[in-house]
Amino acid sequence: MTDLSGKTALLTGALGSLGRAQAHALCEAGAFVLALDLPDREDGAVLAAQLSAGADGRTEYIGHDLGDLEATETLGRELAARHGGIDILINNAALIINRPFEEFSIAEYEEQLRVNAAAGFVLARAVAPIMKQKHYGKIVNFCSVTLNGRWDGYVPYVVSKGAMLGLTKTLARELGPHGIRVNAISPGAVVSDAEARVFGDKLQEYNDWILENQCLKQRIQPENIADLTLFLISPDSDMISGQNINIDGGW
Repeated sequence: MTDLSGKTALLTGALGSLGRAQAHALCEAGAFVLALDLPDREDGAVLAAQLSAGADGRTEYIGHDLGDLEATETLGRELAARHGGIDILINNAALIINRPFEEFSIAEYEEQLRVNAAAGFVLARAVAPIMKQKHYGKIVNFCSVTLNGRWDGYVPYVVSKGAMLGLTKTLARELGPHGIRVNAISPGAVVSDAEARVFGDKLQEYNDWILENQCLKQRIQPENIADLTLFLISPDSDMISGQNINIDGGW
């Protein structure tokens, strides 16, 4: 089992299905998890208490809106200073809306780019200085299987995930000499609350379409993504950087 004792991890989008699975895995591995999601979420404190109970690590909930980029960078710097640095940054948070691209407003387009991509940039910039001092750090960015071009109705989302892929490649090059590894995960269609929200009464039709197109005829679970995240932040992956790893059941 991966041992993250003594490591501090900042995880965004912690209250979504993927985020909860990752927070649980990080805490079980002994990390101190700063679980970030929107403010005024009572379930955030509940999640933190549940994860910390009986685990090797502990979890603190951070309520914050990533759409405010200047405040996000300030928060990142404050958290890094308060905890002696962030060892692991996981940019997992994302907004996703499905509709024809002509129906998106400019504000909606920009909001998805801010939350899904630009926030990852400012958080990386906020935590990198102490990572450089330690000559150690792991950054995991979340991209998406939608980059393969086979999905309709997600233009702002897919554009934002393309930006995260570019961020991953360029940060890996700049930060590699400082002992900082940067990688991306591109999940496929994961069983999640977001999936149920987006597809609603068409969920069964969507599920059938996924299984028809995947090589593997079973659905991806949030825990599958958490297992890959743990690998990328463990010493076992120390010679992996600048990569985008698909975990999509085979498309």
